[in-house]
Amino acid sequence: MNWITTLLGNLNYTTIFFLMLLESTVVPVPSELVVSPAAYHAASGNLNVILVVLFATIGADVGASINYVAGYYLGRPIIYKFANSRWGHLCLLNQEKVEKSEKYFYDHGVVATLTGRLIPGIRHLISIPAGLSKMPYWKFLLYTTIGAGVWHSILAALGWYLHSFVPEDQLNDKIMEYGDIIKWTIIALVIAAIVYFVVNHYVKKAKKD
Repeated sequence: MNWITTLLGNLNYTTIFFLMLLESTVVPVPSELVVSPAAYHAASGNLNVILVVLFATIGADVGASINYVAGYYLGRPIIYKFANSRWGHLCLLNQEKVEKSEKYFYDHGVVATLTGRLIPGIRHLISIPAGLSKMPYWKFLLYTTIGAGVWHSILAALGWYLHSFVPEDQLNDKIMEYGDIIKWTIIALVIAAIVYFVVNHYVKKAKKD
C-alpha cells in the first residue's frame, strides 16, 4: 500500500490520527512505525510529544469504535465472511485471527479490552468481540482509551529515547528491534497480571468457603 508509505513519510497530527484509526480497524498499519517516529521528530522540536500520544489515542478510539459497531450490529456470520474474503485477506485477516481475539476476550472478560490493546495480533481485533458480546460502549471506550494510551506512551518514549543516539536513516530498524523486546515484555507482564488476579480471586473465594 504505497499511500500508507507516503503517509508514514509525512507524519503530522492528522496523519497520526488517520493511521492509528486504520490500525485499530483491520488495515495492517504498524503503530510502532507511526508513534515512535513521530515522537522522534517531536524530540527535534517538530511536533509535540503529548499531542502525538493524544492524536494517536483518539485515532485508535475511533478505529476501535468502528470495529465495535461492526461486531455489535453485523454479528458473527458477516464478520467471519469478511475475514475469509479476498478483502479480508488483503488486510491480513482471517477467521482464525478473529476467533483468537474472541477467545482472549471471553477468557479474560471485559478487562481484555484493556490488556488486549497491548498484545500483538490481538490489539486491532479485540474490539470486535467486545461488540459481539454487547459490552456497554462507555466501558469499552474507557478501557480502549487506557490501553491505547499506555501503548502509545510506551512507543513515544521509545522514539524520544532513540533520538539521542540513532540516525534517522536507521530509525525504523532500531524501532522494530526494540519493539520486539517491548512486545514480549508487555506480554509477560500481562500474563503475570492475569495469573495474579485469577489466583487472588480463587484464594479469596476459598477463604469465604
